[in-house]
Parts: sequence; C-alpha cells; structure tokens
Amino acid sequence: MSGPVALLAGMDEEASMRGRVYGADHDDPDPGPRPGRVHRELCGGPLDVLLLDATGWDNDALAGGAALSTEIGRFGSGGHTHYEPRLTGTRRWDWTGDSV
Repeated sequence: MSGPVALLAGMDEEASMRGRVYGADHDDPDPGPRPGRVHRELCGGPLDVLLLDATGWDNDALAGGAALSTEIGRFGSGGHTHYEPRLTGTRRWDWTGDSV
C-alpha cells in the first residue's frame, strides 16, 4: 500500500472518514479529531489528508500557516513541510514546499 491508503491501514471505515490528526501516536486506537478541538485539513505534500490540531491558535498564527516536522518530506529526518491557509477562507491548508 502507498499514499493515503497506507495511512489508513488498520483503521476502521468510520475512523478513516474522520481523518487522522498530525502528531497522533502511531498506535493510538483513536487518532482522529477530538470533540471541542479546532482542526485544519492539510492538502497536498507529504502530510496530505492529515488534520492539524490548531486549538488555541490566534488569528495571526492561523493566517501564518505552519512549518511541520516530518521525516517523509523532501529532506527526510529533521525536515519540515510547509502549509498555508487557502485564500478562500476554508479550513483547508495547502502545501507550499519543504525545507530543512
């Protein structure tokens, strides 16, 4: 398996439809979003289909997007992948590239 299918392996159908939260422990039995939390959907790039928990972020932080640590980006271990909010005001953030 590869791509989103591999990310969802081992999850039941309901859980896969709720999405997986970035940073959730790989063996967490419920890696999906928690009630009362604020999430952004990551679109494209190495973290495509994951959700980012943005609970407590102020408007400036949300507008600035995020540089997220990942080992599966262009620069491997120690690298970061960058996401910025779409201009349309949705809760979706688009991938803009990777860095060290």
